[in-house]
Amino acid sequence: MLQIPLWKRVVIIGLCVIGLGMAAPNLFYSRVEGHNDAVRTLERSGALSDAQAEAKAAWPDWLPSGLVNLGLDLRGGAHLLAEVHLSEVYKARMDALWPEARKALAAERATIGSIRRVASPDGELRIQIGNADQIAAAVAAVKALATPVVTLTGVGQSDIEVTGQGDTLTIRLSEAEQAATDDRTMQQSLEIVRRRVDAAGTREPTIMRQGSDRILIEVPGIGSAAELKSLIGTTAKLTFHQVVGRSSNPDQPAGSGNVILPDANTQGIYYILDQVPVVSGDELTDARPETDQNGYPAVGFRFNPTGARAFGDFTQNHIGEPFAIVLDGKVISAPVIQSHIAGGSGIITGRFSSQEATDLALLLRAGALPAGMTFLEERTIGPELGADSIAAGRVAAAVGFIAVVVLIIASYGLFGVFATVALVVNIGLIFGIMSMIGSTLTLPGIAGIVLTMGTAVDANVLIFERIREELRTAKGPARAIELGFEKAMSAIVDANVTTFITGVILFVLGAGPVRGFAVTLIIGILTSVFTAIYVTRLMVSVWYSRRRPKTIEL
Repeated sequence: MLQIPLWKRVVIIGLCVIGLGMAAPNLFYSRVEGHNDAVRTLERSGALSDAQAEAKAAWPDWLPSGLVNLGLDLRGGAHLLAEVHLSEVYKARMDALWPEARKALAAERATIGSIRRVASPDGELRIQIGNADQIAAAVAAVKALATPVVTLTGVGQSDIEVTGQGDTLTIRLSEAEQAATDDRTMQQSLEIVRRRVDAAGTREPTIMRQGSDRILIEVPGIGSAAELKSLIGTTAKLTFHQVVGRSSNPDQPAGSGNVILPDANTQGIYYILDQVPVVSGDELTDARPETDQNGYPAVGFRFNPTGARAFGDFTQNHIGEPFAIVLDGKVISAPVIQSHIAGGSGIITGRFSSQEATDLALLLRAGALPAGMTFLEERTIGPELGADSIAAGRVAAAVGFIAVVVLIIASYGLFGVFATVALVVNIGLIFGIMSMIGSTLTLPGIAGIVLTMGTAVDANVLIFERIREELRTAKGPARAIELGFEKAMSAIVDANVTTFITGVILFVLGAGPVRGFAVTLIIGILTSVFTAIYVTRLMVSVWYSRRRPKTIEL
């Protein structure tokens, strides 16, 4: 039947209203953007200036405030492509392993003789012993330092490979550990860069891994690539402090030599800490997710020899007391010392999920960039170019919209008007969905929207042409309309599914501008099918139920 049940009408109209409501803030972009910036500032610092308070009041809090983020090519900003020097991390691991290897070999000195580190390539540790005939014993002693690789692909493998030839031991990371180390290093670099950029209050930066050792950084609204490079180069400050007490009042006297810092995870909780750190992040060589003796997620860490001695002495004298880990002026964790932690390594236990343990390990390692970075590509895009791109996109969208509307109305008359209304709703839904998911609109994305305008009426054309065919077989208007929608469905689904698959492939395999185009194309396909099949049918149904025409001019 041509009639649509009431519940379906409510659902269709409700979805359209919600989508258009979410898209509406984009009509007041500057006002809503100022409101959102003020809200973020209030959450971060707890106070607003008069100008920020005025900007916050310019848009009601109860209204939707999601916006389609403007990409680098529309807003202007800076683009960097950085290469991370992963080999530096291998060298640091070998340098940190030397004191432990020396200690393990020293216990066998009576058998293996003298111990001496010799020159070796980066990523290797070579140790010469006095008694070459005891090289097997030396290899066994160092192999005892190996630990299992904590990754799914590295199950059953050790983190180091130890070989002996003549009187020289050679130690290097295993292939599984190298892969795990590369992944941790890239995650750490991404985390540090993201924290540095977010701290500057920039809007919607794009920070993502590209390939095995590169990071793409795009920050809209920043002045220049040089400014962005300076921002990324800033080192996060990581320290470990003795906890003197806790408080809910940040203004209470902390006492001589103490400082009050907030809890990073719980608002309203503050820690009174000894101002002088026990150890600093500069002395932390590694932190990774592990499991405790009961199999629960935990975080393992390791200091260099200097930090190991200071940390060991402190834990020996403060068993049962909390120990604060401070990153960028906030306490990210305050575990209780359970026992003396000697050797410079330990484990942080708590009620962590696996993801929380991974995040904490990342934060612990985020005190400084784990390896140097070389900037392979840098570009500064001025706001004038972005404004020109927006203006050009508006012109293209207007021309495309007018051309489609004129053609569809000229071809199908009143039904063309229905298709035009559905097209307007379709565009609104595209912006509404992009606003809800926080998608970024780029210049290729605008091209995707303009393309969607042209293809969105394809489904309507298939339906209207099918209705024409049914009318030629002398069927009544109601039956012709009903059959037109039913028989055109297979062609509509087939055409849009293939295009949808193409969009998904572009999104998965593409990067940057290609992804921006793919996002708008995929969303446009979904909304155009919805508006053509349901919105247009609802309008035709309402029109026919009121007019009851004997014939249809189509």
